[in-house]
Amino acid sequence: MTQPLTIAICVGEASGDLLGAHLIRAIKARRPDAVFTGIGGERMKAEGFNSLYDQEKLAVRGFTEVVRRLPEILKIRKGIIRDLTQLRPDVFIGIDAPDFNLGVAEKLKKAGIPTIHYVSPSVWAWRMERVHTIVHQVNRVLCLFPMEPQLYIDAGGKAEFVGHPMAQTMPLNDDRAAARAKLGIDPPDALFAILPGSQIREVDNMAPVFFQTALLLLKQYPQAQFILPTATEATRARISAILARPEFAGLPVTLVHKQADTVCTAADVVMVTSGTATLEVALCKRPMVISYKISALTYAYVKRKVKVQHVGLPNILLGKSAVPELLQHDATPEKLAAAVSHWYEHPEAVAALKQDFRELHLLLKKDTAALAAQAVLEEAKAV
Repeated sequence: MTQPLTIAICVGEASGDLLGAHLIRAIKARRPDAVFTGIGGERMKAEGFNSLYDQEKLAVRGFTEVVRRLPEILKIRKGIIRDLTQLRPDVFIGIDAPDFNLGVAEKLKKAGIPTIHYVSPSVWAWRMERVHTIVHQVNRVLCLFPMEPQLYIDAGGKAEFVGHPMAQTMPLNDDRAAARAKLGIDPPDALFAILPGSQIREVDNMAPVFFQTALLLLKQYPQAQFILPTATEATRARISAILARPEFAGLPVTLVHKQADTVCTAADVVMVTSGTATLEVALCKRPMVISYKISALTYAYVKRKVKVQHVGLPNILLGKSAVPELLQHDATPEKLAAAVSHWYEHPEAVAALKQDFRELHLLLKKDTAALAAQAVLEEAKAV
């Protein structure tokens, strides 16, 4: 009996599970007969996905955890390569998790199975030479940012811009009053959001600096309030422990579980650790100050390797210094407080920034899942 259209997908973490679920739904809208297998999370399973391994076992963070779990991860990778080589799906899609998925894709491509990588690594910023390796590992790359496809095309590969899913799901017009009402916050004199990062090491590095900044802002704006969305229970516990230090006693910080988009929309200004969260703040149309601190040794290495003028995604995508970046030695409470105050006291600058962010939102807003589904079906020769 002829095998039905079989699409293999592999994701490594929750963000990939969400992308995978959207992709499955878009493919099923065009090919209801398609079946899906590989490694996926709960959202993908809810769409009828058959996960051969526990996706949570791949969701590791930080060097120490990766080393500790490496034998198990390598065993899963060996197993999924074996299983899919035997199954011979019509196409394989690795969603994000490049360290895991690109190795799988390379083996499957050599076995004659078409392969796609969905979400380009940040090759434009870090180790650009990876582009040449990736175009040999996969048949096609689906990119979330418009400057990425040409890098692969120039290296002889096939790539396209499918838009960013956050731009599709987040509203184009922000509503600060509605966000504050949802959070149950009465409009204060000033409301500042703090996003110290989603990983423990980021919280350890950045939360104390942001809280010291909050103390300075409180002297300047005595009625100010601060609000902080926590990504996980682990980060919430660490943040609570830092806030319990004597130096931060009485600091008016409200912790909210997740809801980062609502928190950012409600705020007057956002202090944010460099990373994907900076794009979320931009799509909320809020002024921000981007900051980051890492070990001196790591910073020296990264500074030598990174090839972009800016580190914040909004600045990179807009091609200018739209929002301040206070990194490493410049990440001081005094400089951060001054930058936050500048936004708060200059509404005309905020209005201009919001227009930039609106244009950025429109640039990134596409029917991402539908475009990705079209690419998948083309590689599977199912259109």
